[in-house]
Amino acid sequence: MGFEVTILGSSSATPVYDRHPTSQYLIFRDRHFLIDCGEGTQMQLLKYKIRYHRISHIFISHLHGDHYLGLMGLLSTFHLQGRNTDLHLFGQQELMDMLEMHFRIGQTKLRYNLIFHPTRHYTPEIILEDEEISVRTVVLDHRIPCTGFVFEEKPRPRKLRIEKLNELGVPISAYPRIKSGADFTTTRGLNVSNAELTEEPQPVRRYAFCSDSAYLPGLAEDIRGIDLLYHEATFMDDHSERAAATFHSTAKQAAKIADQAQVGRLLIGHFSARYKQLDGLLDEAKSVFPNTELAIEGSCFRVE
Repeated sequence: MGFEVTILGSSSATPVYDRHPTSQYLIFRDRHFLIDCGEGTQMQLLKYKIRYHRISHIFISHLHGDHYLGLMGLLSTFHLQGRNTDLHLFGQQELMDMLEMHFRIGQTKLRYNLIFHPTRHYTPEIILEDEEISVRTVVLDHRIPCTGFVFEEKPRPRKLRIEKLNELGVPISAYPRIKSGADFTTTRGLNVSNAELTEEPQPVRRYAFCSDSAYLPGLAEDIRGIDLLYHEATFMDDHSERAAATFHSTAKQAAKIADQAQVGRLLIGHFSARYKQLDGLLDEAKSVFPNTELAIEGSCFRVE
């Protein structure tokens, strides 16, 4: 089933060279999430023909403008176009304070329910969990409070060996128990182990979005074994002092985190406006972690 992320914006503080501020569109099965919402996000959604009214949850990492200034416009568009389904918004409390000020000054009462979930920037927490997925935060090291997000698929039940079940005459009513790990006893008293009746399910898939942050070695433990990691890479290593001063990372540092965490693949983004060409950033990251790709806008990456 689908688990993929589309890059809507990959620039740092300012839009430049046809790159836009940070935003990503995540599909998990039939769920549609938006991660950060920089200026111009709704235009990017239109450009890539994304049916944005299907978005049910929006996650905002922190309150620097290049990560949320597109949000008010998107919420207003939902309102003007008659949205009537609930929208869940996750972010720090100050985000809702600002939105409420906009609504009050503009005398706007949304036609849909905007359900706000305040996040804590100082400790990791599970902010969304159901039978299909869990979403948890990771604490990052930026100039202001900032959190990353880890999207993790819940374990699937074991896969039934239908031919074997038919051969043994197992009733359909027993299938749920067997999928949950139970053995089966035939009418003749023969006990058949679950391993003979089922196959291992597909391993769970995980995506981590690590927004603005200085190099943070301890982060590796929070994202160990992630299938696909997005990590900011604002600068190249020859600007490591500038990266440290602004609480950002270099491409090489992002790759070190990926290597330390033993992730499957690394995406780097949040590129400084000083870089018109991005090959140098990619080469630098790949020198440490070869399985690295650029978060190019419009590109779609499967989590597998």
